[in-house]
Amino acid sequence: MGMRKKASGNQRTLLGYARVSRGEDQSTRMQVRALKEVGTSKVFQESASGGRWDRPELHRLLDQLRPGDVVVVWKLDRLSRSLKDLLHILEKIDEAGAGFRSLTEAVDTTTAGGRMLMQMIGSFAEFERSMIRERTRAGLQAAREQGRVGGRRPKLSSAQRKEVIAMVGSGSKTAAEAARLFGVHPSTVGRIVARNNA
Repeated sequence: MGMRKKASGNQRTLLGYARVSRGEDQSTRMQVRALKEVGTSKVFQESASGGRWDRPELHRLLDQLRPGDVVVVWKLDRLSRSLKDLLHILEKIDEAGAGFRSLTEAVDTTTAGGRMLMQMIGSFAEFERSMIRERTRAGLQAAREQGRVGGRRPKLSSAQRKEVIAMVGSGSKTAAEAARLFGVHPSTVGRIVARNNA
């Protein structure tokens, strides 16, 4: 994952994100206090699972990001409990020209050391994905050799895939909006559209 050099200047807007999972016996109060202490101008508070992509406050935060802004969380798992989703969110932050800071783990992508750390994490995640793909290919090949045909059931029906292609193709919905509408990850929509355009 290539973290770009951020906009320079002394004025950075710090935007906080606080989350508790539904059912957890706690509130975001402690997180908000820690975020306010470091100077966040606004804190987006969420009550949702860290593994789910349909988090309206996170999307509001990402939509408001401007170059030079810094997203601050109390702890990495407040942003996401999945490494894959965490990297996806960090890429969105980077694409906006913004930085990211986690107070507990002392991760700060506005510094050279922080950018290097995130690049290393991204490299390990990509290595893990390639190993999973290799194991999946080997498993499918072994199944074919034994006369079995495997594979996961598609997340969307043929009619739903056509609807996604029409929405995104016409520009009436973005890939992220279509993903939220059908309850799938944005990468699923991306793959459907890419296959259709191939």
